[in-house]
Amino acid sequence: MESVEYIRDLLKESVPVSVAIVIGACYSLYYLLYIVKKPLVACNDKKLQSFLNKYCPSLKEKYWPTFWCFEARAQTVLRTIIKSFPKVKYESETLVTPDGGEIKLDWYQNNNDVYPEEATRPTIVMLPGLTGRFNQSYILHFVQEAARLNYRSVVFNNRGNGGSQLLTARTYCAANTEDLELVVSHLKQKYPGAPVIGVGVSLGGMILFNYLAKTGENCGLVAGMCISVAWNVFESVLELEKPVNKFLLNRTLAKNLVDNVKKNIDLFENHFDMEHVLKSRTIREFDERFTCRVFGYPSWQEYYKDACLHDKVHALEIPVLCLSAADDPFSPMHAIPIEDAMCNDNIAIVVPSHGGHIGFLEGLFPRQQGYMDRLFSEFVNGIFTYGTTALKKD
Repeated sequence: MESVEYIRDLLKESVPVSVAIVIGACYSLYYLLYIVKKPLVACNDKKLQSFLNKYCPSLKEKYWPTFWCFEARAQTVLRTIIKSFPKVKYESETLVTPDGGEIKLDWYQNNNDVYPEEATRPTIVMLPGLTGRFNQSYILHFVQEAARLNYRSVVFNNRGNGGSQLLTARTYCAANTEDLELVVSHLKQKYPGAPVIGVGVSLGGMILFNYLAKTGENCGLVAGMCISVAWNVFESVLELEKPVNKFLLNRTLAKNLVDNVKKNIDLFENHFDMEHVLKSRTIREFDERFTCRVFGYPSWQEYYKDACLHDKVHALEIPVLCLSAADDPFSPMHAIPIEDAMCNDNIAIVVPSHGGHIGFLEGLFPRQQGYMDRLFSEFVNGIFTYGTTALKKD
């Protein structure tokens, strides 16, 4: 009788352990079979393909997203909490715009003996996301990687961001490239012998892409890299207004936009119905009530049509690498212009199956360098070191 009770107690203790083992095994099997994959690389040009194969080895490897955090929204949200914030000592500069506004540039000069002539040091101009600035974790990691490679970095903070004052009744938007044109022109005047690469993230990537499509080979840059962009803004809005995304992502970003405007409400209250603007609860509402009116669009639909990237791939005339996760909650997979990329020799779109929006976390505790940072380092170093000859057209 005692032996029967002993066996019964042993079973009670072992069953939960056995269940946990089975669940863990199933989870691991699912992760290995369906999560860990090589990224899709949409690229038509043989020279660009060869360049990426040689100088961006991460594209030939499987992407292993963080084992316990590969879901898109988890990657998106936890990145802002988990990633470290490398210490960077910037030097700030203020540009005055033709309309009387100001733009703040944050420089990391990275002075060393590798490029004794400062005018020739390769430079990366970085464009943060929607309400981002120089101290975002992803920007700090990019600056850290660039410094390791002996390159100069400059962060272009949009008007009213990064410590700059908003002096006029004008902010920024995905379709307007005038401020970026001013910044690039300033960089070329300041360091005429320095090659420049543009790297934009989310909204910053959209501004950069629109700038490159508009200016073509006269853009003043040798290459571009766009990360987690909204390719088709209409599709992105639909994704962000789905219940979970609306609660976790959309409302937070809309609140940040409203807060930015609220700090400068005296500049706008004579031009717009600010009470209505301050009640915006989604990005679309904010754009309808504020952004499209600031930039003269008759409707949010016209603004979004102008901001879209998917129909401008053909206009690129310098090498551009785009990184977009297939599960990005800001931009669905079906909106990524894979077929269009196969018709332009100047673009490669990299699509990992996971990564979320500006996530791309990897490793057990992903505080340090991640997939996005490695690809950034490989691409900019390849371009600055070998790009001019390796990508030269016949």
